Amino acid sequence: MESFLLFFAFIVALMLFLTTGISVAVAMGMIGVLGTILFISPNALAQLSSITFSNSTSFVLMVVPMFVLMTEVISSSPIGTQVFRTTQLWLGRFPGALGMGTVLTSTGFAAICGSSPVTAAAIGKIAVPEMIKQGYSQRLAIGATAAGGTLGILIPPSVALILYGVITETSIGKLFIAGFLPGALIAGLLCLTFLIIALVKPEMVPVTRTKVKWSERFLSLKSVLPILILVFFVMGSIYTGFTTPTESAAIGASTALVIVGAMGYLGRKNILQILNNTVKTTGMFLFLVIGGVFSAFVLNRLGIPQSMATSLLGLDIPGWVIILLINILLLVLGMFLDPMSILVIVIPLFFPTVTALGYDPVWFGIMVTINIEIAAISPPVGFNLFVLKSVVPDVSLGEIIKGALIFIIPLLIGLIIIILFPEISLYLPNRM
Repeated sequence: MESFLLFFAFIVALMLFLTTGISVAVAMGMIGVLGTILFISPNALAQLSSITFSNSTSFVLMVVPMFVLMTEVISSSPIGTQVFRTTQLWLGRFPGALGMGTVLTSTGFAAICGSSPVTAAAIGKIAVPEMIKQGYSQRLAIGATAAGGTLGILIPPSVALILYGVITETSIGKLFIAGFLPGALIAGLLCLTFLIIALVKPEMVPVTRTKVKWSERFLSLKSVLPILILVFFVMGSIYTGFTTPTESAAIGASTALVIVGAMGYLGRKNILQILNNTVKTTGMFLFLVIGGVFSAFVLNRLGIPQSMATSLLGLDIPGWVIILLINILLLVLGMFLDPMSILVIVIPLFFPTVTALGYDPVWFGIMVTINIEIAAISPPVGFNLFVLKSVVPDVSLGEIIKGALIFIIPLLIGLIIIILFPEISLYLPNRM
């Protein structure tokens, strides 16, 4: 019981700090420092500093700036626009073609991006104006883009999976490979949702009847080549065991520079902007990791995760009930915290319990990532909602939220399927 009281005190302290307007990273860092002084010993601060240094300089974390650089390079090019046009040529005669095209474009972009907000912003700039222009419901256009953007943190290379792997010491390569089939499943559910809406409420989804020659369709496939090349070099090298995730990230960043440079989109000004964004994003990520290390140090020294695991395992309840409770907690936290913060707060506390119950850490990582996918479009703090507000400033935030809520249903269905059938997540990693 004492461990749960300390956990509750930790959450309350975190929320109090957040009400002052400081970031989650700073709040967790302050909790770590104060907790060390009050509950352990001021002398332990020296140990805290050495642990922080060793964690923040880990070779594994080199994967972050490399993948962020790859994302920024790709985002500076018109690859997203070209892929979107290609999907329209191939899906043009289907009901809801633009909506399904938006989801599929987001899926392709996610495979070379790794960031949900970046995917939502990049595709939103292209898809939302085009869908509204073609007569689609404004709410539906924004909802499809917001939901499609969430695939950026599930389909590898995913920054969220990297953070999970660092926190739990789970193979990042296996996590990446495990994200493919669940990502494809959720993309399919989102497309199916759009198709159902198109058939049930055709007034919200106009049907386009533009005739396209097959030769034009096949020629358009060349726009997909950059994505296929990057996926081949990055994920192919990991799956075959030829490289580590860190090495494949460096290969991916280098390949992206070559591709976008060959396309003529790497001017001096563009390169400076890319590097500036890479440094800022990486700095924010590392700052969050350090804050998490601070708080995790106190929690572990006080034995809170281990005590919680012992207490939960001592209860005469099935493991699936504990998994259900963790999912409910994640969904509730998703309404108030950003996805990365949820990972840093929740995973160190519940990971020992989950592994003690015999659940696979790779499967658990995918399950948690789908939860934070939902968090990315859950009001009032869903990050993708605010990203889309900046992309389409004329649309009210309330309208954006209403559009996103429609697509939370297929995401929840996808989550339930992954929980019930863990083989979907584990099929590819088990064959590495």
